[in-house]
Amino acid sequence: MSIRKVHRFRRQNSNNNFSAVVPYDMELQRKESKEFLDDLTTRDQRMMFATITMVHMADTKEQLDNDTEELQSIARKHLCQLAVLKFQQTDGLNTVLPIGARKIDALRTLTTESLAVFIPFKVQEILHDGGIYYGQNSISNNMIVANRSFLLNGNSFILGVPGSGKSFTGKNEIVNLMLAGDADIIVIDPEREYSRLVEAMGGATIKISATSNNHINAMDMNSEYGDGANPVTLKSEFILSLCEQLIGANNLGPMQKSIIDRCTATVYRDYQQRGYTGKVPTLKDFRAELLKQSEPEAKEIALAIELFTDGSLNTFAKETNVDVDNRLICYDILDLGKQLLPIGMLVVLDNILNRITANRAKGKHTFIFIDEIYLLFQHEYSANFLFTLWKRVRKYGAYCTGITQNVDDLLQSHTARTMLANSEFLIMLNQASTDRLRLAELVNISDMQMSYITNVEAGRGLMKVGSALVPFFNKFPKHTKLYKLMTTKPGEV
Repeated sequence: MSIRKVHRFRRQNSNNNFSAVVPYDMELQRKESKEFLDDLTTRDQRMMFATITMVHMADTKEQLDNDTEELQSIARKHLCQLAVLKFQQTDGLNTVLPIGARKIDALRTLTTESLAVFIPFKVQEILHDGGIYYGQNSISNNMIVANRSFLLNGNSFILGVPGSGKSFTGKNEIVNLMLAGDADIIVIDPEREYSRLVEAMGGATIKISATSNNHINAMDMNSEYGDGANPVTLKSEFILSLCEQLIGANNLGPMQKSIIDRCTATVYRDYQQRGYTGKVPTLKDFRAELLKQSEPEAKEIALAIELFTDGSLNTFAKETNVDVDNRLICYDILDLGKQLLPIGMLVVLDNILNRITANRAKGKHTFIFIDEIYLLFQHEYSANFLFTLWKRVRKYGAYCTGITQNVDDLLQSHTARTMLANSEFLIMLNQASTDRLRLAELVNISDMQMSYITNVEAGRGLMKVGSALVPFFNKFPKHTKLYKLMTTKPGEV
């Protein structure tokens, strides 16, 4: 301050004129001190001493200077000042090492709230023993390794708009499961997108249609089917659902249901007595048993299902002639017509249940992937059967995964909504505006977390693992043969 200004201030003070302008720096310090005091007295904050030490390295001195200047520039944008250590680089390095030794003799005061910003407890990490790789944490860049068997309910949904990477994410999980252990993997493929990958990995693709040479016996059953009870009892429920689907629920009264139950038990009697070995009964045998009954209602049921036993849609009334023992199986249902799709899905799901119960006896896990799962909810009986499967498979050591882009349609179904709410493993990719709002309500997604599923590129999104909600990204190298087997983008296949 100049002598002239000093004399002016003295004259003002001698005249009792204390209205002189306070310097900006002093005014700013006074304001910060008052805010600091208010935090301590009214907001129950505590005063802490802290030292924030950062270490960065470079290959050359020029690059190091450039990086230093860039870091300081970034800090200044956020109203933060960084000081460069002079002749203390070794002390700075020792300070940041996880040995608990502070070599830098410099401290400043911070409130507990301000200090908490520097501690990354807000980052949730997923690192399960025996898990598989799902991508990287968008905040910390650490790997996400999850094991669905650690969850109370390991069933999963993969949700996203077209082009967000849903099928690719599912295929990536299939590949990692194949490489990580000996679990069986079953895929229901309505769009013929998985066959190339399945065949390349030594799996079996089963094409199901009215004209296909591949047949699955709708009445296949093993000794483990009944979950410890009489397997025929549970199978009778399935045959009843099948008949309701074929005939119509309104056309089946108590008398018709009793006849179906009676004939089912009779058809399976010899098979049970043989210890579930030898020839398995078919729908043709079931119809033949119906024709033996004296009631006219039995004849009506036999006539109603004739199309699916002896007619042109009898693909599920023949003995199973496909390899269902492969570790990786893909059920290709693209060519199933409107008439066969409802019964076809029931048969496929029941066949999967057979496989799950058999694996349970062997102590093996089973993973089921259902692409475009919303198609199953369009038919009442397949939706109900899937809902039952979703609830039961957990205790069998099996895990279901539903993949769909029609999230809004999915949430309109009470059955699907319940399944989604009870699934503890969700992968949410880029979402449509209406879907985002409904998912946010269902999964309790915050506004900040919503940004990770809003207008993001393929392979980015949110992952719900139990109670943890983690943003993630998964960048897969595009020059690999595996990528070409997994991608469905035009021009990359």
